[in-house]
Amino acid sequence: MTERLPRVHGRAPRVALLVYNQVSTDSRVLKTAASLRAAGAEVLVVGSARPGYPAGADLVGDALPIHRASDLDLVRLLPWLARGVRRLRAARAEAVRDAPAAPPPRGEPAADVGTPSVTPAPARRSVRSLVADAWMRLYQSARLVWFWAGAVRRLRQWRPDVVHANDGNTLAPAMLVRASVGARIVYDAHELWTRRNVRGDRLLAPLVEAVTEWLGVRASAGVITVSPSIVTWMRRRFRLRTPPTLVRNIPHRRGAVPVPADGRLRELAGLPAHARVIAYAGGVTTGRGLEETVDALTELDDDTHLVMLGYGDAGYVEGLLARAAAAGVGDRVHLVGPVPGPEVPRTLADADASVVYVRPICLSYRYSLPNKLFESIHAGLPVVAADLPDTAAVVREHGIGEVFGAGRPDQLAAAVERVLADEGRYRAASRAAAEELDWSHEAAELVALYARVLDAP
Repeated sequence: MTERLPRVHGRAPRVALLVYNQVSTDSRVLKTAASLRAAGAEVLVVGSARPGYPAGADLVGDALPIHRASDLDLVRLLPWLARGVRRLRAARAEAVRDAPAAPPPRGEPAADVGTPSVTPAPARRSVRSLVADAWMRLYQSARLVWFWAGAVRRLRQWRPDVVHANDGNTLAPAMLVRASVGARIVYDAHELWTRRNVRGDRLLAPLVEAVTEWLGVRASAGVITVSPSIVTWMRRRFRLRTPPTLVRNIPHRRGAVPVPADGRLRELAGLPAHARVIAYAGGVTTGRGLEETVDALTELDDDTHLVMLGYGDAGYVEGLLARAAAAGVGDRVHLVGPVPGPEVPRTLADADASVVYVRPICLSYRYSLPNKLFESIHAGLPVVAADLPDTAAVVREHGIGEVFGAGRPDQLAAAVERVLADEGRYRAASRAAAEELDWSHEAAELVALYARVLDAP
């Protein structure tokens, strides 16, 4: 049974969750809000308006109340800028392609980047692209500050007892609300904020982000994060006497673990029952090891197929399929599109194994514990995972599959063969792990932290 939160002045505690997106598809924020409401809190999620998601009050998920702060849309406010903004965005795309990669932070080893998907040739950046890039950076910064102002206005009216700041870009408004209405802050670091995968040519932003996060952590009554390695890193970095609370981003397990007969992946890919299917679930994009997975297919027998369940940018997908065709495995790589989040495990269930691979191109990725790992477990699938600290620890602890060296397609292929040779054992272990790895256990840690925060003087 979920622990009940202490009341504040005889009423339910008010918890505001701040997040810089449109909220509706942020599963972690929605799970957090629902769990706190179930524990007796009155919750309000404050996000940002986006196209198709207008500003103002709304309900999402299980009738969770949200407020979207208005977005700074210069094209709408100043229609005569529309054509210029479109041109600047096109020029900025050129600038981003030419931007240098980020060097590793001082004192930290360079991450193993594996096989690069693209090796850009050196290029001189035109004056036009430089101006466009500077303008778009300024515009994106202005949009963020505009969101902060709208969020603070709404929360000063609502007067929360706790502000739950999701990621470092919501700490500034959380601190302003703390100063104005006395709310406490809980900081939820979804990743290593200052070690995430961003452009390497930012000059002032890294310093501003580092100072903001340092001040925000010092002002927080509680800190939450998503993997054991990030817990250790943040405790050391911010000199915390109490380590951050670990709340992994594990989905809700809905009903019994599906059996292969429940799956739909083969049907979606048009594959026969005898084909061996390696599943990938998630964004079809760079940094997810899909290039190495395609390369590994060349070392597996001709009846082994890669089926990707998710959405990808058309340009990236085209390049990936071209890579597969050039390697002679084009007819064995299938993109079947996305399904709603709750349907992912059941859809995956008839695969033979799942590949979980985040290329460790930054420290945040290295220490990640991706949602697709737990979706694969909830599907009852054997897992073939990159040997990253937290992901590998889950695979080994529960005996659900095999790990391989990041950036090594040959090791990936060998791990697939080992899993397929003993699929029944790994599938049974995965099904057993699914009974334990569920959001309900993470929610208990979340609510316990909130009880301490609300009870503290």
